[in-house]
Amino acid sequence: MSAATAQAGELGATGRATETMIPRRLDRLPWSRWHWLVVIGLGITWILDGFEVTLVGAIASVLTKTETLHLTTHQASSAGTWYLLGAVAGALFFGYLTDRLGRKKLFMVTLGVYLVFTVATAFAWNYYSFAIFRVLAGAGIGGEYAAINSAIDELIPARVRGRVALAINGSWWIGTAAAAVISYELLINVRETISWRIGFGVGALLAVAILSIRHFIPESPRWLLTHGRADEAEQVVGQIEDEVRKTHPNLPEPEGEPLAVEQREHIGFTSIAKYVVKNYPSRGILGLSLMTGQAFLYNAVFFTYTIVLTQFFNIKAEHAPLFLIPFAVGNVLGPLLLGPLFDTIGRRVMISFTYIASGVLLIITGVLFTHDMLSATTMTIAWSVIFFFASAGASAAYLTVSELFPMEARAMAIALFYSVGTGIAALSPTLFGALIATKSRTNVNYGYLLGAALMIGAGLVAVFLAVAAERRSLEDIARPLNAVRRRGAVDAGPLPARAR
Repeated sequence: MSAATAQAGELGATGRATETMIPRRLDRLPWSRWHWLVVIGLGITWILDGFEVTLVGAIASVLTKTETLHLTTHQASSAGTWYLLGAVAGALFFGYLTDRLGRKKLFMVTLGVYLVFTVATAFAWNYYSFAIFRVLAGAGIGGEYAAINSAIDELIPARVRGRVALAINGSWWIGTAAAAVISYELLINVRETISWRIGFGVGALLAVAILSIRHFIPESPRWLLTHGRADEAEQVVGQIEDEVRKTHPNLPEPEGEPLAVEQREHIGFTSIAKYVVKNYPSRGILGLSLMTGQAFLYNAVFFTYTIVLTQFFNIKAEHAPLFLIPFAVGNVLGPLLLGPLFDTIGRRVMISFTYIASGVLLIITGVLFTHDMLSATTMTIAWSVIFFFASAGASAAYLTVSELFPMEARAMAIALFYSVGTGIAALSPTLFGALIATKSRTNVNYGYLLGAALMIGAGLVAVFLAVAAERRSLEDIARPLNAVRRRGAVDAGPLPARAR
């Protein structure tokens, strides 16, 4: 038995090869109403996550009052950590199932998990019940990241994949703005004993609305193709093309050579891990650096900023959420305005630039904060500028870990890097809460400096290791594990992977 054949057997291949133009057919499609359906139906994940994260941050001060949950400042800050820990576990668990059972099944299940436990959070009665429900709601959102990023990358044409992915990830801040406005209105106009509970109910209503839209989004044809369901994949692509023809009757012909893929029904996680570690080590370092840097920065700032405002700038708790709205504007505009450059100038230049620029600006802001040279308004403006760049970079991090690995390992790669990066950064809200509790600007700035160092470090890693993935088919960036060496060569095994 040849080494290639042995590897194919280890990967679960059946020995049946299918030649297909499915990836080429999907990549050549013009933008249409069907693509908007995908963007809206799947992109809601980031809006929900932004809503959840901001809502908890906005109501953190309220939860410390005796008439609500009577949490300590440390407990209110650590609620964000519980949510992130749940997201880490959910990403790993549901990420594995996404590669095993399919994209569509999981992006329906994970949204349902989020829905149930967000409603449960609204009925929390003490710190422990609140923390448990935050963990489980976070698990649903963590699982969403793997299922959704996989599906989006595999359904969106290659030439616009970068800008679309960045715009969708940037929609996180639409949720942020919505949570800021809603939490302000609730805290002003509704009794504190129930206002925060109603806020979580709003997130649940969004989830219910989007479940109906997702019903019409098909399974990824790319996933079907490599799981022994080539005929079904052809049928799905045909249906997608029929939908696109409603607005673009004359579709262009697909370009490029057919792809020959060995059919399989399953693949073990250990086999995937060995394959990825052996063939893509530099991409692994890149993904870990990018995810860790952005996760620490975002989690640290947004879970605790309203506490900074109330303790260092004497802003009333009910007014603090309004300061998050300028954040949201800067973060939405960043991916929208800079996103096209990731498809034109390229991934390497733009990823490194956005990470390093945001890190340098954070250092400057931290120094000004330490010397009491900023007001609540000017510090918020500074954060908006910082996150204009950081948001584009963070969105690119999710794009990077989703497009640089073989299709069979895509969801697990997303889950792994999200989980490790977020897991490392999960203690950042608790750390910042402890630093804020000292009431020392210098101590808080130590946290800002750590965030800046992680962002700049990740940007430098991107200078050397980022991959020129712009406008390239996913199969050209990282060939499927079961792609055969030549057409018809069913025993040739996978094509050798390119490390860079």
